Amino acid sequence: MRKINSVFFVILLVMSLFVYSCSRSEDKSYDIVIRGGKIYDGSGGESYVADIGIKDGKILAIGKLKPNADAVIDAKDLYVSPGFIDMHNHAFFKVDDEIVAFIGGEIDMDELRIVKNYLFQGVTTVVSGNCGAGDWRIKELFEDIRQNGMGLNLVQLVGHGTIRQEVMGMADRAPSAEELEKMKAMVQEAMEGGAFGLSTGLYYPPGCYATTEEVIELALVVNKYGGFYATHVRDEGVNMMGGIEESMSEAIRIAEEADVPVQIAHLKASGTLGQGKAKAVTKIFEEARAKGVKLFADQYPYNAGSTTLAPIVLDRWIMADGKALERFMDPALKEKIRASIKERIERYMGPESIHIANFKEKPEWEGKNLKEICEILKVSPTEAAIELLRIGNPSVIVFMMDPKEVEYFMKKPYVMISSDGLNVPFDLGVPHPRNYGAFTKKIRDYVLDKKVITMEQAIKAATSLPADMLELDDRGLIKEGYVADILVFNPETVRDKATYQNPHQYSDGIAYLLINGILAIDKGKYTGVLAGKPIEHKKR
Repeated sequence: MRKINSVFFVILLVMSLFVYSCSRSEDKSYDIVIRGGKIYDGSGGESYVADIGIKDGKILAIGKLKPNADAVIDAKDLYVSPGFIDMHNHAFFKVDDEIVAFIGGEIDMDELRIVKNYLFQGVTTVVSGNCGAGDWRIKELFEDIRQNGMGLNLVQLVGHGTIRQEVMGMADRAPSAEELEKMKAMVQEAMEGGAFGLSTGLYYPPGCYATTEEVIELALVVNKYGGFYATHVRDEGVNMMGGIEESMSEAIRIAEEADVPVQIAHLKASGTLGQGKAKAVTKIFEEARAKGVKLFADQYPYNAGSTTLAPIVLDRWIMADGKALERFMDPALKEKIRASIKERIERYMGPESIHIANFKEKPEWEGKNLKEICEILKVSPTEAAIELLRIGNPSVIVFMMDPKEVEYFMKKPYVMISSDGLNVPFDLGVPHPRNYGAFTKKIRDYVLDKKVITMEQAIKAATSLPADMLELDDRGLIKEGYVADILVFNPETVRDKATYQNPHQYSDGIAYLLINGILAIDKGKYTGVLAGKPIEHKKR
């Protein structure tokens, strides 16, 4: 009898230890618990309801959890997803002359470091340095951010245009062997400093003066570190620099010969000659992907783009060596220049399509289109464009895409969402509304209202798809062990408020936003913390 009792006692002891162990595992202490939200985990799979336990900046547990935490977020009736990754951004955290010229106003870096216009879209990470404009002094940039802080996470690219201009100015020629080696060394320094890859702006001077072979040489440096190649291609449809199909093929050739993944910036088919080519463009994409090219694109959910006026209206030979204004004054070039400007304005859908966004020299013209400027000056669109460029180089918004083709590109499984915006000073100028509403607009307009794509598709395009492109192994998913970059939003109220007429309006519906496990938005209010950090590329 004693033997039976002792065996029974041992069984009871083992069972009690097991129950105690289970209760301890369920009774874990968390910093934050998000309770009862509908989780879209970023994978594209079906949503589910669960709790999320966060500890030390990481997702510790997902399931039915006890609310043993310093803070509990009631997410009932709310949607929970990974924080959004803006794959194509121009956010800046150091000020130089080019930034001052583009912004066209006073720059308060303490304000701009918050990047509040993106926090209220649910963005937790931006990829900056795009279109060839990224700095190559990455180590210095990251040290500055660590000392002064930033509102969200930063992935940085090194810009081909920045490097080329420093080495060669605005020269319209190939580099010498010595110049090419210097550029390669600068790319190498950037990659050593934590850059994720190389960006080009082959549409813009000085990038447009580079041959394909020059870019391949620099991309081969990126290959050694396992980075990728992001490009604003030479021509997005106006057929002034080779055509959209040829430009896409050039990007794929660079990817193949340098053996690097490639990201096509702000995918579009624009202008009078580009519209209608969306299917032709995606055919090129899909053929390349079928051959094994790691090829992605990003896209903002608008039918208007934004840049400065000069590259819209001027052929690249006019801007060579930075001598556009001198060439305007050359009688021998007068007719040729004016003919090319007239043709470019027509190919960009006419003077009504070109709107002044920021113009520090003439702020009273902000918000007006080129046709309205013509009426003020009583001159033709061509002469109005020349006069604007004589005064300065305003940033412009250009309505140039077919809305149906915007939707067509959006449905493709390799197209990520981006804004192509930056940390704009609040209330300065009339910038593109994408700076305040790209991500929330896509959810409100294209998911909830028009039902062009599903919520699962939209969230994947903003989370795990860019994380895959960046080869991030701890972000982009709601998954145990991942960094707690998490968005909680209200599907009833989420919406963009920014318009072309009144763009300086933060989006609605972002209830909570965690960056590295820290609450940046709490109950719809910015908490005042700078929770972001630079993300260094993990070298191969």
